[in-house]
Amino acid sequence: MCLAEPWDRALTALALLAVDPGLGGLCLRARVGPVREAFSAMLGVLPLPMVRLHPGMGDDVLYGGLDLSATLAAGRMVTGRGLLSEPAALVLAMAERAGPGMAARLALTLDERRGHCLIALDEGAAPDERLAPALEERLAFAAELGDVALGDVTGFPWDAQEIAAARAALAQVAVPDAMLADVVAVMAAFGVDSGRAGTLTLRAARAHAALNGHAAVRTEDLEAAAGLVLAHRATIVPEQSEPAEPPEPSPPGETPDTGPEEDTLVLPEELLLEAVRAMLPDDLLDRLRAGKARSGRGEGSGAARKGNRRGRPLPSRAGRMGDGARVDVVATLRVAAPWQRLRTGPGVQVRAGDLRFRRFEEKSDRLLVFAVDASGSAALARLAEAKGAVELLLAQAYARRDHVALIAFRGTGAEVLLPPTRSLVQTKRRLAALPGGGGTPLAAGLKAALGLADQARRRGLTPTIVTLTDGRANIALDGRADRAQAGTDALAMARALRAAGVEAIVIDTGNRPEPALKELARVMDGVWLPMPRADAQRLSGAVAAALD
Repeated sequence: MCLAEPWDRALTALALLAVDPGLGGLCLRARVGPVREAFSAMLGVLPLPMVRLHPGMGDDVLYGGLDLSATLAAGRMVTGRGLLSEPAALVLAMAERAGPGMAARLALTLDERRGHCLIALDEGAAPDERLAPALEERLAFAAELGDVALGDVTGFPWDAQEIAAARAALAQVAVPDAMLADVVAVMAAFGVDSGRAGTLTLRAARAHAALNGHAAVRTEDLEAAAGLVLAHRATIVPEQSEPAEPPEPSPPGETPDTGPEEDTLVLPEELLLEAVRAMLPDDLLDRLRAGKARSGRGEGSGAARKGNRRGRPLPSRAGRMGDGARVDVVATLRVAAPWQRLRTGPGVQVRAGDLRFRRFEEKSDRLLVFAVDASGSAALARLAEAKGAVELLLAQAYARRDHVALIAFRGTGAEVLLPPTRSLVQTKRRLAALPGGGGTPLAAGLKAALGLADQARRRGLTPTIVTLTDGRANIALDGRADRAQAGTDALAMARALRAAGVEAIVIDTGNRPEPALKELARVMDGVWLPMPRADAQRLSGAVAAALD
């Protein structure tokens, strides 16, 4: 089977998982629809009973424990079994919403190797809505079916007898010792630093060999496994080696010297590199650049606020009665029930230490403030790029919970062209004609963006400032044409942004990376993205990846 298409790769990954469930599982990124339904219908090939999970399930459902209703009815403690008690193929819906607690529990279950595998159905609409990295790391495979058309969907190409035969032959498949060094070399080339990834690659190669009736792992088995396991884990893209220059023609009458025969062979390591490179996403370079700059800077989504009234439910916690505290009656009774035989008195005895209180997490909407350099001869192109990027981001606003605002700085000051909005119609109308030309008052643009961010915070939004400029600031904050003072004022506003705790992204649109902008981003504790000649699609993609 050719693995060039996402659907073929997903089917091959599912087949390998059916042969060896010890590969951990598959993260399937696809929205609800006929394509995902067609793939889900094929999960029956897995040699395990199917158990469906939800991100909000608690420990009592996952691991079992006290059955509260049966306990109260029987007058004695009655326990039940959890969904993770027996080996099963776990199907986690809305996997992108699984919190750290749920991800840690499932990761521990996979690490204990009790016969489970996981199919994580990631329905995230935005780059920052993804399966928890700690859980995704334990799954050998990842597939994205978002761009697969229903007409490209085909049936499962292996029958039950072939899968069963491959599973029976798996233990006898040998792995040549030399292949371990090849896998390590490819992992180093693509920046994959996880030892688990190497183990999963060799394990997937054995399953691929068993599926194809090979007694030992061959090069084509390792190529397929490396592409399926390592491509989505790549953190760097190795440079392709330049083709060798053709030899000079031999003089007439002489036999050309081709050299030793082995010099014309392709090394296994090079084949693996090409196999992994062929499966890399098209936008991997932009995503890696933005993700590397963004690393360690938080989730990028709206600020999370704990409360006791509304939002996403969190596990109940012990506490004390106070203003607005809401008792979780069911959780409280679960804690109190095992102690009833030791407590005297009529009815169910509940002590202060038994009390559990409801908790919720509410995330605020996010505001992206675009501060765009509208000065100079390139202003028209930059504004056109910014307009396209704003429209692309706003098209996803309802799924991402984003608002967008636009500030243009030119001449001696800055102007708010588009106040915070989620209306794409209003945005297109406001951006129809944008002014340009004049000096570069970078400090004024940052000051206006900071003021808009402060207003947004008072309205409950979480602001992020995205600055697009070539970095040649030449207008001071007081409007004077003073390049030195303009740089000083810009750094002062950068420090103000950092002190205010506003997240910031600086996109360098100059033909060459500008060191002053890199320093500006460092001072404001922001992300610096050099993107010369970037179009609207790349700009919006870079912003989305940097916010991931």
